[in-house]
Amino acid sequence: MTSEKLKKKLDNLYNQYNRRRYVHPDPLEFLYSYKEIRDREIAGLIASSLAYGRVAQILKSVSFVTDKMNPSPYLFLKDSTYKSIYRAFEGFKHRFAGSGELAAFFWGIKNVINRFGSLHKCFLDGFSEDDENIIPALTFFSAQLTAGKNKPGHLVAQPEKGSACKRMNLFLRWMVRKDRVDPGGWSGIPLSKLIIPLDTHMHRISLALNLSKRKQANIYTALEITSGFKRLAPDDPVKYDFALTRLGIRDDMDIYDFVDKAK
Repeated sequence: MTSEKLKKKLDNLYNQYNRRRYVHPDPLEFLYSYKEIRDREIAGLIASSLAYGRVAQILKSVSFVTDKMNPSPYLFLKDSTYKSIYRAFEGFKHRFAGSGELAAFFWGIKNVINRFGSLHKCFLDGFSEDDENIIPALTFFSAQLTAGKNKPGHLVAQPEKGSACKRMNLFLRWMVRKDRVDPGGWSGIPLSKLIIPLDTHMHRISLALNLSKRKQANIYTALEITSGFKRLAPDDPVKYDFALTRLGIRDDMDIYDFVDKAK
């Protein structure tokens, strides 16, 4: 299909499904509870970092964690010690992550906030307008979160290792973009520099749309797919992410039916 035709189909999909009523079940819904950016950025990093595995388990795990930190994740961490954090989440298990990894993850967040003032300011400290995309800033951000002696394991992606960093790019989409679905809150980062949150589902969609022919869902594939979307939406290449990922999740939406109708 031509770029013009694909863009029209994607814009129609965006206008129809990029709405709050289509968010559930999605960990993004947890961010809507927080008006304060200092709380939302922490909740967003939690929700995105646990966004792997079955969606029911994701929602259960995020709910378990945020319930213990409410009404303010920021104040919870501000008033906590490493031991109190570990005790609060002792017994936690989300697939490969246990209470040790979770405590290290939160301690990393607390240390970043103590040093930079907020997660947002930390990310901006590693960001430059001259960067082609957000990978250098993401690499800096991840390094700060994992700087302590206790390591959060795979809860924090390592861009330098070639990971697609799906969950971190998802977090950035939530925090940098602002529309009917993404709540935003972070300024100073151009939408044009964001990278598509790439998992196996988005990879399959992108292959069907001929946005990539790469077989591995790594950072190079994510960049190639983002470039494809950039030709359609230069200023906002991750605009269609939410609407497209409803395909195959919702019973009334199917990627192959969408592709066939777009031809």
